[in-house]
Amino acid sequence: MGLDDIIKTRMEKLKQLKERGINPYPHKFNRDTISTTLHDQFDNLLEPGEERRDTDYSLAGRIMLIRDFGKLMFLVLDDGFGRIQLCLKKGETPDETIKLVKKYLDEGDIIGVRGYVFKTKKGETTIMVKELILLSKSLRPLPEKWHGLVDVEERYRKRYVDLIINPEVREIFIKRSIIIKTLRDYLWENQFLEVEVPIVQPVYGGAFAKPFKTYSNAWETEMYLSISPELYLKRLLVGGFDRVFTITKAFRNEDVDRTHNPEFTMMEAYASYWDYNDVMDFTEKLFLKVAGVLYEGTKIVYGDVEIDLSPPWKRLTMKDALKELAGLKVDDMDEQEMYRLLKEMGVDVEPRLSRGQLIAELFEAYCEDKLIQPTFIMDYPRETTPLCKLHRKDPKLVERFELYINGWEMANAYSELNDPILQRELFKQQEELRKKKGEYHPMDEDFVEALEYGMPPAGGLGIGIDRMVMLFTNSQSIRDIILFPQLRPKEKKNREQEK
Repeated sequence: MGLDDIIKTRMEKLKQLKERGINPYPHKFNRDTISTTLHDQFDNLLEPGEERRDTDYSLAGRIMLIRDFGKLMFLVLDDGFGRIQLCLKKGETPDETIKLVKKYLDEGDIIGVRGYVFKTKKGETTIMVKELILLSKSLRPLPEKWHGLVDVEERYRKRYVDLIINPEVREIFIKRSIIIKTLRDYLWENQFLEVEVPIVQPVYGGAFAKPFKTYSNAWETEMYLSISPELYLKRLLVGGFDRVFTITKAFRNEDVDRTHNPEFTMMEAYASYWDYNDVMDFTEKLFLKVAGVLYEGTKIVYGDVEIDLSPPWKRLTMKDALKELAGLKVDDMDEQEMYRLLKEMGVDVEPRLSRGQLIAELFEAYCEDKLIQPTFIMDYPRETTPLCKLHRKDPKLVERFELYINGWEMANAYSELNDPILQRELFKQQEELRKKKGEYHPMDEDFVEALEYGMPPAGGLGIGIDRMVMLFTNSQSIRDIILFPQLRPKEKKNREQEK
């Protein structure tokens, strides 16, 4: 039977239900338990064949499987917390209820049931149904082999079906919520105040990235979706907040790959009177907290690799990392040799890069994928960011670190620049570079003005939530841990396939 025929048959059942006076979409159902509670209570308590008729339980969920043996029927119910078996038996279940299920219900329908618990002779905790109510008639059939789809993107496009069919996918997103809650709770415990910052901004900043543009009809001006919350959070330090954080969406109009999505979630936090050494210590504790909540330990597995989060984590300067991991002594090299090494690695770099930018490119090409165990890479060339304090021992560097785990950048942090004169100078240099690339965008004058009122020394931390979730759930693609990832519009994809 084809899809259209199945839908037509279910529509006919819907019509007949209404004709019988049965509302296929009632307003509510009073449930008093969930599947996991019943399993926890009875799986180890009852012996096979044992019954508990003294108490009835009400629960609700989606029918995942129907097995009809004539006078005996078994259903598998998924209530969003887990799955439990239902039994309909002549003499125990009203005849009208059995008739309703046989004639009108299908896999995918949502029902509410009431009955007592027993354990089958095979040892399965089961509800003997004494009452059953249809709560939502499903008009489309559930796919039989969702994992076997040739076009994996269909799972992402129809995430709602993916979640119905694959409990392990649902578990990933439960863990995602636990990770975010753990981060939030730990920040609150450490006196960080949660704040909100604008998503639509008149001037974008806080990172090197291409923005999404929009237009404000109210102000009749072009606006931008936030690429980073950084500059607004620092304004709050100027305003007198001691420690602040936000968990927010950011948008970067750039490429999509296994670890990048144009719309992503990030956590940024700023603490007055800290520097990047304090932030490193805090970052270790933050990741350990998440590991402890999820797995009650310090070790996690990603793919075939065991990652040990036990502190202290390794700390390397960028130059030492190049020497240790790639055998490159960049202080002994000229720019021409650096360009040659990058070309050998297939890296297409722009002409006329500064020496510091070339060192950063070499690190990315030669070292990143070797950083599997947690490692802080410190002391970046000053050209890599205009928002960071110059290194207290070497003004050619800045006090910045990035955390690498599994070859991925997991966190980015600075001793924050709070000198308004130097900040303006660095912004001007950045502005000139963008002009040469045809990407002119004015500096955030209001932010510089805010610094002129005085911002305390501070340490800042940014963590990409999506990569963190990938790591802690052993997920291979960022699309697996974003409920509704950004995908190529289906119509455009179909046109391209037809060419």
